[in-house]
Amino acid sequence: MSKNHKIQSFDFETLTVHAGVEPDPLSGAVMTPIYQTSTYVQDDVGRHKGYEYSRTDNPTRTVLQNAMAILEGGQHALAFSSGMAAIYTLLRLVKPGEHVISGNDVYGGTYRLFESVLAQYGLEFTFVDLTDDKALAMVIRPNTRLIWLETPTNPLLQLVDIASVAQIAHETGAWLGVDNTFASPALQQPLQLGADFVIHSTTKYIGGHSDVVGGMIILNDSTPYEELKFLQNAIGAVPGPMDCFLTLRGIKTLALRMDAHCRNAGEVAHFLADHPAVAQVIYPGLPDHPQHELANRQMKKPGGMLSFTLIGGEVPARIVAQETQLFTLAESLGGVESLIELPALMTHASVADSPLAIDPGLVRLSVGIESAADLIDDLAQALHKAASVQ
Repeated sequence: MSKNHKIQSFDFETLTVHAGVEPDPLSGAVMTPIYQTSTYVQDDVGRHKGYEYSRTDNPTRTVLQNAMAILEGGQHALAFSSGMAAIYTLLRLVKPGEHVISGNDVYGGTYRLFESVLAQYGLEFTFVDLTDDKALAMVIRPNTRLIWLETPTNPLLQLVDIASVAQIAHETGAWLGVDNTFASPALQQPLQLGADFVIHSTTKYIGGHSDVVGGMIILNDSTPYEELKFLQNAIGAVPGPMDCFLTLRGIKTLALRMDAHCRNAGEVAHFLADHPAVAQVIYPGLPDHPQHELANRQMKKPGGMLSFTLIGGEVPARIVAQETQLFTLAESLGGVESLIELPALMTHASVADSPLAIDPGLVRLSVGIESAADLIDDLAQALHKAASVQ
């Protein structure tokens, strides 16, 4: 019997190690081999053993897709060369003249794709506060095809009630797509709450080591899966076997890493909340977060991301971002190392001068797995330098 025959009954920690993975049938290798090939021998003209060309399918990618489907509690998964490639491919299911509702706090690259690329091809977009069901209901149209949300959002760490939005979407005949990058399946599984599609930038927590770029779509419905599978091959934005191998390797420590990310982020959030130079801390694990109760209900833990603002605004924020030693000033998130950035000038520069524009004094932290005490000391010295300049 395959060891994956009943694997869905195992705890998440076990799934991260074993989901989708079988010993290599040729050599018995425990780790999935890197099938570094572009093409495959055929038994006869047009007849093959399941693989014909690596843009279409690759055995290393197959294992990664199977693993991600199991981790998210889905039936199907498709891997892409980046998170943006995954989002673009999913949006090809929306036809010209159809309407998409998006949260009004999303990753800057998502906004850029929607407004500067896809809107030019006849897709209609409305951005709205999805934490407010009444606001959502007011913008739904007969041609609404997809509701798109992030939860927690990037970078304001708002939470959206997935089950509630799923009900609204399905009552009107729309799909619900959830970007689960900030949480990962270790903290929430949107398909179980009614989402139709779950999307990841696997570059982030899934890979976890800042050494690979990738994306993923997970779903249950076989009809859109077949269309997405066709688009995956036709568009061709697929990851190479080495990328898939590195992502698979990252998955094996996902549960352990997420525990450390969440624990450290909680300690850092409490430190910042008590610091006299800090004006506001935004972290779902703090009791004063507007959706703290929803975080407790919808997520297993509040995550490794947090944002904050300083008394004095952008000037001290820039100093803090430039003066940290352990927190690296860089874009991206979800790696083992801690990162710091100013979204308005970095990851969200594409929403400047739009209704989604970010406060230039907002600081975003991706809290890594280092010693929490060392991270707090690093922030303390950077905050002290910022205060001494003012």
